[in-house]
Amino acid sequence: MKRILVIEDNEQNMYLTTFLLENSGYEVVQAWNGREGLAVAEKEKPSLILLDIQLPEMNGYTVAQEIRANDTLQDVPVVAVTSYAMVGDRERIMEAGCTGYIEKPINPETFVAEIEKYLPAGSAGQ
Repeated sequence: MKRILVIEDNEQNMYLTTFLLENSGYEVVQAWNGREGLAVAEKEKPSLILLDIQLPEMNGYTVAQEIRANDTLQDVPVVAVTSYAMVGDRERIMEAGCTGYIEKPINPETFVAEIEKYLPAGSAGQ
């Protein structure tokens, strides 16, 4: 089973994301702020990281940069899941090291298919 790390500080978003992923056969590991997210990523070595940008303690831009600078995590796809949708936000997110970008609110009907595009080949859920 593929493990996905969700770094998200909003309880409702965390619940929905976890529910959708677990129902599709993924193991979900959770972190509630940027600093915790980095520690969990280092420990768990997930197949994919879903990253909110507006986080307490360390924002998503910094988290993405730290992941890219970490030899053991630099190849893990990082997908920003964020409400930042202004002109320039997507570019800034990608420049920070994210592999992809999904806008909030997420669409529960297409979310899993959207994130599966970023998983390494052969890592889909069930």
